[in-house]
This record gives sequence, structure tokens and C-alpha cells, in this order.
Amino acid sequence: MKQKAILLLAGMLLLFTAQAQQTNSEDQIETEKGPLTVRPILHGTVAFTWDGKTIYVDPYGGAKAFEGIADPDLILITDIHGDHLDLKTLEAINTDKATFVVPQAVADKLPESYKQRVVVLGNGEHTEQLGIAIAALPMYNLPESEDSRHTKGRGNGYVLEFADKTVYLSGDTEDIPEMRALRNIDMAFVCMNLPYTMNIDQAASAVLEFKPTMIYPYHYRGQEGLSDVEAFKQKVNEGDKNIEVRLRNWYPENKK
Repeated sequence: MKQKAILLLAGMLLLFTAQAQQTNSEDQIETEKGPLTVRPILHGTVAFTWDGKTIYVDPYGGAKAFEGIADPDLILITDIHGDHLDLKTLEAINTDKATFVVPQAVADKLPESYKQRVVVLGNGEHTEQLGIAIAALPMYNLPESEDSRHTKGRGNGYVLEFADKTVYLSGDTEDIPEMRALRNIDMAFVCMNLPYTMNIDQAASAVLEFKPTMIYPYHYRGQEGLSDVEAFKQKVNEGDKNIEVRLRNWYPENKK
């Protein structure tokens, strides 16, 4: 009986651990200016808290998705598509104190009421907001064409510097040379959903080239459902066991 109880307890602990890995609970990494808190929200949406500031990336999913999270001081938007530039969500949350960092194509679609607080960044440009260094990188489909879903120069990926820690957000992209050329990334968020961005093989190949310390697969819902992020994790760790792949549930409705 005692052995059965121990086995049952062990099984429950494993289940709890697996479920915890798939929730939207906060993660933290330490920086020279205190902890950086990471909160997966939905699809390509993530919230950061650092040095008393709250940053939203591609706010999407309505006000309910941000319950329990402080109002944003800074909002980054990567592209014009509705899962990145979601005007209904922007209207539903309190953005009164927020500065917006966006590409020109997004700025052109924002209501006039936001435009006094907009900083426009093109690919290759930099700004510093609230003590956070921000660089805009290209994000686009391959091969390049005028009719692709994501044309080069329209949207931005971002590299953020939180003191001594560097975070990369891919936006909607394939495994472009600019991503593969990255170095010294502490935390990366990389998309993987066909036919909009890339498959898990492309994503894993790119990650193994730029070698972030930690990687979150995100933005992984495509036309065929959710990408196999467990397989992505296996591919990455078969290539480099030192890269930490953090699987979180970016689609709570799937209970996965």
C-alpha cells in the first residue's frame, strides 16, 4: 500500500509539473536592475514587467486577457495584421500613460488619439524608452515578393535590452538571415505557424544558429491548428542541450 501511495504521489507531481509548464504563469529572470517578469498572454502577445515598468507586445485578446496585469507604460506593435494591431483590445485596455513603438505601417492605422505618443521605428533603427534600448529588425516571408503575407520593411521584430539581458521578439517571420545573425540573446520569442511564418524545422534550425540562452515558441497557431512545440523542443535540444526551451500555453482555450 505504501509503495502504491508513493507511486500515486509521484504521478500526481509529474502531472502537476507538466500542467505548470503549460500555464500562463509568470516567469522571471534576474537582471542587473532587478527581475524581469515575463507573462505569456495569447498567440503573439506577451507582457513584461521590469524596473517598475510594464510593457505589452502586440496586445490582443481583449481586456480579459490582461486581468491582474498593470496598465502598460510601453506598447510595442510588430505588424498591421489583426492579431498584432488589435484596435478593439487597445480601446478596451487603459493605454493613457503608454508610449507606442511601432513601424510606419502601424502608425498609419492608429487613431489620431494615439499619435502624439507614437515613436516610429523602421528596420535597423533604434530608440530608448523608459530605460529600455529598443532595436527594430526586419520580419518577412521568404522568398521575398510584393504579394507575400509579410513584406520586408513593413513590420518589425524587436530586440530589447533590459539592463544586461537582451530579449528578441521575432514577430511574423521566416528564418531570415537577420534572425540567424543574432548573437548574445538571453531570451527569444520565435514564431512557427504555417502558412504564415515557418515550420518547426525552420524555427529550430534558426534557433540553433543564433543560440539564445532561452527560447519561448510562440505564435504557433496556423491553418492546421497548433504547431507541435514539443517536437520543436526536441529538435532544438538534440542540436544543443544547453538551450532552454520554455513551453507555455499561449492558447488557454485549448487546455493544452
